[in-house]
Amino acid sequence: MRRLLTATAVASVAALALAGCSNGGSEGGGSSDDAAIITVNSTEPQKPLIPTNTNEVGGGKILDSIFAGLIYYDVDGAVHNEVAKSIKSDDSVVWDIQLNEGWKFTNGEEVTAKSFVDAWNYGALLSNEQLSSYFFEDIEGFSWDEDSELTGLEIVDDYHFTVTLSHPASDFGQRLGYSAFYPLPSVAFEDMKAFGENPVGNGVYKLAGDDAWEHDVKIDLVKNEDYKGDREAQNGGVTMKFYANMDAAYADLLSDQLDVLDEIPASSFGTYESDLGERTVNQPSALFESFTIGQFLDHFKGDEGKLRRQALSMSINRDEITDVIFEGTRTPASDFTSPIIDGWSDELDGAEVLEFNEEKAKDLWAQADEISPWEGTFKIAYNSDDNHQAWVDAVCNSIANVLDIKAEGDPYPTFAEMRTKITNREITTAHRSGWQADYPGLYNFLGPLYGTGAGSNDGDYSSEEFDSLIKEGISSTDAKVANEKFQEAQEVLLQDLPAIPLWYENVVAGYSTLVDNVEFGWNSVPLYYQITKTA
Repeated sequence: MRRLLTATAVASVAALALAGCSNGGSEGGGSSDDAAIITVNSTEPQKPLIPTNTNEVGGGKILDSIFAGLIYYDVDGAVHNEVAKSIKSDDSVVWDIQLNEGWKFTNGEEVTAKSFVDAWNYGALLSNEQLSSYFFEDIEGFSWDEDSELTGLEIVDDYHFTVTLSHPASDFGQRLGYSAFYPLPSVAFEDMKAFGENPVGNGVYKLAGDDAWEHDVKIDLVKNEDYKGDREAQNGGVTMKFYANMDAAYADLLSDQLDVLDEIPASSFGTYESDLGERTVNQPSALFESFTIGQFLDHFKGDEGKLRRQALSMSINRDEITDVIFEGTRTPASDFTSPIIDGWSDELDGAEVLEFNEEKAKDLWAQADEISPWEGTFKIAYNSDDNHQAWVDAVCNSIANVLDIKAEGDPYPTFAEMRTKITNREITTAHRSGWQADYPGLYNFLGPLYGTGAGSNDGDYSSEEFDSLIKEGISSTDAKVANEKFQEAQEVLLQDLPAIPLWYENVVAGYSTLVDNVEFGWNSVPLYYQITKTA
């Protein structure tokens, strides 16, 4: 039976839950084998698998499979308790969290309140340089200036702790299913880097052994027989294969050498439905595509940079690209979030900057040239191990044709290599970006990406007005008021364009003849645990 958040917490998060979107079914026949290994596609994680230091999809898929948090999100994004027995708050400042007893990590250590408190304190310390430290900013004691213990965390007993925030955060309870808030066993703190190469979790799956992670090739996960939650695996495990390109993955899918492919390559958009028949998925999801231009790059600072970003945005023919390249599997963006998230709006002031306007684009570019004449080639970095070259080329061609400049893609062999350059601020070009939501709320598309100092703020954008508006929004206990503030914050972004919104993505996927019960969640990730495979 599913365990829901207590009534108090539901009041603060239910209004932000989104409408359902799912897909399932199969052509497969025969009995299923509950020991069968499901094979799926993924990408090599950027870093060792540490929950507070992973903010990209490849590593996130693994962490979400091998760890269980206080809550989890079902296929529609609704919140369910998992390790938590109850989560309560009367004022959105003090949160009281009771744990279910009996949970254990796969090394036998019990999951207690200390497992969460120690993990969160580690993630919040600046000296640990964790990419997701931003998620602890709202907890009392957090500091951006120096190492500081989260004084807002208090252990009451082994199965009970409280969290005191520095200000109200109405969706804090809803955030707690994100990987940054996962618990850690004590062994992690002996050598965190080594732990990240062979992590010990408490989730649906566990690593198949010490050599389960074959870098740049695959990772093997097997069912965790001691998992205590409601998402018990209906298979024996999952092997995530790291493909150099999506065409190779699609070929494996067609020959039943891959069970689930979560992204059909653009080259097969015209044929995948006839190739796969009823084994296709095409549904909205919380995916947003963009490219980011660092505020620190030449020609993109100050007023000149603002003018150039607006010119670039208005020189992109999004309608044509989504029709021709993506054949209707993308929708041109009118904001920075996703239409399936509660509170989304397509009527924001300033959204015309996302519309194709050749004359205006040329005028804005000319105004920027008066400040400092453009020189060089405009480039967009992308990883060539995924489905990006076609759209990057199309965007660059559109920019070049309108602005009469040279524009081209800048490919990196792997996502991990590109992300490392971005994280270290060694990138000297624009780069593809975007967001796959961590939890189903508008704030998640805004604060972590554009808040001053946020872990995923790859362009180093900073705006006091934006920061103030998202703080007002997240502090409101009224979901309608909160969403209005988030919309106002986006109107600031539409002026500054710290990233150039492109389009919203559908999940366009498929699965083999060997599997059944394939369903994709609100965040575009398959629910691996419920997939069955023919014996």
